[in-house]
Amino acid sequence: MKSQPLQIDGLRVSRETNEKLSAFADLFRKWAKAINLVAPSTAGDLWSRHISDSAQLFALNPHPVTWVDLGSGGGFPGIITGILLSELGDGWVHLVESNNKKASFLRNAILQTGARASVHAVRIEEAPQDIPECAAISARALADLSVLFNYASPWVERSPSTRLYLHKGRDYAREIEHAHSTWSFDLIRHQSQIEAESVILEISNLTPRL
Repeated sequence: MKSQPLQIDGLRVSRETNEKLSAFADLFRKWAKAINLVAPSTAGDLWSRHISDSAQLFALNPHPVTWVDLGSGGGFPGIITGILLSELGDGWVHLVESNNKKASFLRNAILQTGARASVHAVRIEEAPQDIPECAAISARALADLSVLFNYASPWVERSPSTRLYLHKGRDYAREIEHAHSTWSFDLIRHQSQIEAESVILEISNLTPRL
């Protein structure tokens, strides 16, 4: 199937990178017939709903840094970030996915696309033992903010400058209010360019309240 250039403000990629994204899309469609990589209701709009949506995170931090992607699942946003990093020739994404079938898919995706990434088939709570430090943490459709902050805290304790980039839907305001009861943090809300009711929350200076 023909590739579709990313339609994200502030992000322009080479033809080679678009070809890698297209190769990923083809591989995704093949594997999605056998295992549940995303909600079936969204699989038909793969480029906009998942690939372009994921690319928004890289557009917010388009630098060759080390990422940890929590609950990578079907590769969103982690594999997309890894493909975009390949254009820079630097940076890395640690994909954390405990489901062995999905982890196998992610490994195949890396081989097919040359994404700058590696797979850690462990529970998220165990991942800090394998991944010492990172500059950025991503997650998409994974858990409540407070849970994500607990997951991220070992890396933030080691590197306080670590930033979180978290996709959230329409209920994000409630999650923010709830998280503020136990966490102190700075927050930037980025309106999604793909989903009108969605945002990307950029979190920094994350510390637990005493």
